[in-house]
Amino acid sequence: MFGLTIHLPVWQAPMAGVTTPELVAAVSNAGGLGNIGAGYLSGEQTEQFIHQVKKLTDASFGINLFVPEQVEDASEKVKYAQSVLASYRQELGMEPDTLETMTVQSAYWEQIEVVLKEKVPICSFTFGLPEEEVIQRLKANGTTVIGTATTVDEAVAVENAGMDAVIVQGSEAGGHRGSFQEPERLIGLMSLLPQVVQEVQIPVIAAGGIMNGHGVAAALCLGASAVQMGTAFLVTEESGAHPLHKEVILTANEKDAVLTKAFSGKSARGIANRFLNEMQEHEAGLPPYPVQNTLTAEIRKHAAKLNKVDYLSLWSGQSPRLSKRQTAEQLISLIEKEVEEALQASVERLRG
Repeated sequence: MFGLTIHLPVWQAPMAGVTTPELVAAVSNAGGLGNIGAGYLSGEQTEQFIHQVKKLTDASFGINLFVPEQVEDASEKVKYAQSVLASYRQELGMEPDTLETMTVQSAYWEQIEVVLKEKVPICSFTFGLPEEEVIQRLKANGTTVIGTATTVDEAVAVENAGMDAVIVQGSEAGGHRGSFQEPERLIGLMSLLPQVVQEVQIPVIAAGGIMNGHGVAAALCLGASAVQMGTAFLVTEESGAHPLHKEVILTANEKDAVLTKAFSGKSARGIANRFLNEMQEHEAGLPPYPVQNTLTAEIRKHAAKLNKVDYLSLWSGQSPRLSKRQTAEQLISLIEKEVEEALQASVERLRG
């Protein structure tokens, strides 16, 4: 697909803050597609990350950018959030957050120039549609441009925008929802995928709750051209996730993975902990993404240093029972074996 140097249609999800150059390269070297999660990086950091990946692999890889969102004045909600978060900051030994104004900077345009300069083979976008000029410049530069959708209408919008493919994110997916049209819907991948495949002509990449080769085979049978997996790669050795984050997923079950806006102001799925549970009653009063994300960033960072799991955003999909301790290469190898076994078993069952 797209002339990529991959032999297995498995993509590692571009998990911002979790992907490392080692993880991206390991996946690509093993025959899948590694992806850089650049959502929280500056332009300079993005360029450095790409250079590190290129040192570790000659294979194709991708990068994901967050489309900037318009944020209305949220000063009153910021004050409310600061008051609610004050007790958590105190518990962690942090100074009070007394900022009266908050500016959230986006490196989006700098990152676009970096992607063009470095000629990254794949560039995907989340939280919206990139500008027509951006799409055309990237495509003219040899980069395949991909959107993210959580409904059929969003997938159609991605196609109409002139993008080359669409990542269809089912509600089972871990981390942030890629929704960009209101109201937000929670449609499972098994239902969403075949409907999108029916409605668009561009290739569809399936994402959400897939952890092994059996899930990959199912998605391919439903019309996906490739499968994107996040949680399965998050717990691999090369992942940059906090050790406690990995351990929580490895010991969690499907009932533990819930949706929350507490950490960022945007719906995201993660393993429930004390912060998530206690903040649930305050969600309606919190500022939107990315403001709330900025307000909790210091708390999460400080808690990570102190190994305080109750304050971390423990992003996970709905299938944590299927997670395994292994390297990215071992995961890719196992998936390939399981896909072949699953498809062969299906044929045998069909023949009786």
